[in-house]
Amino acid sequence: MSRDKGPDKGPGKGPDKGPLVPLAPPEWLLKGLRPQPASLRWAAMARAGVALSAPLAVGLATGRPVYGALVSMGALSGVIGDTADAYRMRILNIAVPQTFGAIGVTLGTLVYGEGWLAVAVLTLVALVSGMISSIGAVASVSGLVLLLNAVVGAGLPMPEPWWKAPVLLFLGGMFVLLLTLLGWPVRGGVPERAAVAATYRSLAALLEAAGTEEYDDRRQDVTQSLNQAYDLILARRMRNHGRSAALVRLLAQLNVVIPLVEAAPAAHLAARLRGRPLPDPIPSAVRDLADAVEEGRTGTVEWELPTPRTPSERAVDAALRHAAAVVHESEPDSLYADDRLGRPAALGVRLRRGARGVLLSGASWRYGLRLALCIGLAQSLVSLVAVPRSYWVALTVTFVLKPDFGSVFSRAVLRALGTAAGLVVATAVLAEVPRGWWDVPVMVVLAALIPAFSTKGYAFQTAAITPVILLLSDLLNREGTGLLLPRLVDSLIGCAIALVAGYLLWPESWHTRIGDRLADAVDDAARYVEQAFATEVAEDQAARVRARRRIYRDLSVVRSEFQRALTEPPPMGARAAAWWPLVVAVERIVDATTAARVRVDHGADGPAPAEVDGITGQLRELAANLRSSDTLVEVRTAPATNQHSVLTPLAQEVTAARAIASPRR
Repeated sequence: MSRDKGPDKGPGKGPDKGPLVPLAPPEWLLKGLRPQPASLRWAAMARAGVALSAPLAVGLATGRPVYGALVSMGALSGVIGDTADAYRMRILNIAVPQTFGAIGVTLGTLVYGEGWLAVAVLTLVALVSGMISSIGAVASVSGLVLLLNAVVGAGLPMPEPWWKAPVLLFLGGMFVLLLTLLGWPVRGGVPERAAVAATYRSLAALLEAAGTEEYDDRRQDVTQSLNQAYDLILARRMRNHGRSAALVRLLAQLNVVIPLVEAAPAAHLAARLRGRPLPDPIPSAVRDLADAVEEGRTGTVEWELPTPRTPSERAVDAALRHAAAVVHESEPDSLYADDRLGRPAALGVRLRRGARGVLLSGASWRYGLRLALCIGLAQSLVSLVAVPRSYWVALTVTFVLKPDFGSVFSRAVLRALGTAAGLVVATAVLAEVPRGWWDVPVMVVLAALIPAFSTKGYAFQTAAITPVILLLSDLLNREGTGLLLPRLVDSLIGCAIALVAGYLLWPESWHTRIGDRLADAVDDAARYVEQAFATEVAEDQAARVRARRRIYRDLSVVRSEFQRALTEPPPMGARAAAWWPLVVAVERIVDATTAARVRVDHGADGPAPAEVDGITGQLRELAANLRSSDTLVEVRTAPATNQHSVLTPLAQEVTAARAIASPRR
């Protein structure tokens, strides 16, 4: 039974229980302050240094330092948004947000110094920005840049006439895009091949972990690799499907990894039962396929694989040999590059769906209104209260309330700490470095730190961006070190507004729909069990593959939401931690379903319809119970199934899920 018992009081808390234990920072804060393991992206660091320093040099050389600073500010947005691997995706990730940014700075410039009008316009922009952020990754960044540039335009004096600032900012973003695309003639297609190869390597690690406790973590790596690879390939296929032989081959190589992924749960179950891992030649062969994909090798391959004897072994062997045949073909049959995962919708259809989702989604309106309220309060303080404040307050609110970056509470605290660290660097730069040409080499170093620190965590990214923005701001308004202390105060005020008006006042901050989201996942698992063993679906391989990919992707989203909830302070974080074992249990149910289907496909006897109905009924009952309470309180078990059935491991996983906890009615 899993209960949320609260923090353990532990020994040594009272006068008669020994010495007091030193206070330690909460885990959610420590997690945000730990640098994430990530390699340095040297090319991105070099691009950032050039993109932000070259405009300053041109501005100084032409006697227009303000123009140079504005171009560099636009380049900063491009550097922050340049996170994709494939070049086509990078065009969208940079160009689209820059267009929205130009609109934002235009609106901000037109209401600069206009008091209530500025408050109204920025509040409306915040509403639109928040609502469009729910469409997708590119729309999320576009909404962020739209609001950021509107805030900057309304808070800083811009050169006349009104159109100069948006043009200069847009040029900065396009300069970043130009630097990015310089490598396309040489590296075109390399990111896609690397993504497919990474999928094979993550699968090799999964097979190597079969039968061990590391299997669940490795399965998450495979899901993420598959999601990333398919996102890259399908985005490219929208324009090139049927015309590019290289794309057909790449998509075929990615598609044939699916049977291996499906066979992995069966291999894991068999390895766990016999108490030993898979033979080493199997994961080694998958790694060899990864090298062949990345290097573009063709020809025959000779492996010494163990002779398969059981249904699970036959599934792995057949999937591995089939993948090898396709990977090493110089011109794979286009049958393997079909639309088994669904052809991407046309751009117009996706735009209509996105617009309809924005207008009809309650979550979209809630986030838009939350962001609009906070920006309205921040801009009211900036525009109307007779104290020296700046655009930095609204800027802080915008960064803290970014929805897909994590917990609002922890982001507010981490931003305050990151800003303080960045201000220390900015103080040294503004106090010791003379304004003028010395700004150029300083900017080279500071800009290069942004991509280096962004992968380490939000606090580190904030610490890297803060001195860059302050240096550019100083070039626009020439306040020198006098702006440092006000910026720190402004950041603290912005964090306070985000915490109170954007977090504490919203019931969903304290009563998340964790149970509902998990219940939806359990319902999806029940539907997947039905699809896996329904006659008409089981015979349709493509339909079953789509169902499996859809539920694994949905479970990945659920896991991400739970991990985000774990970073919240009590009681939210404690509740999420109590429900976490059930998230893992649902993932194992899906794995057990896939393993059972694979065993049936390779010779095992299929289950009786009544047995399938019994398991799906238990899952739907669990889903209904999960929606009834926020507290996990009592243990329940499921009835035993036929111990010789192919569904026995699945029934055991369902029993385990129901035994973790069943909410009180």
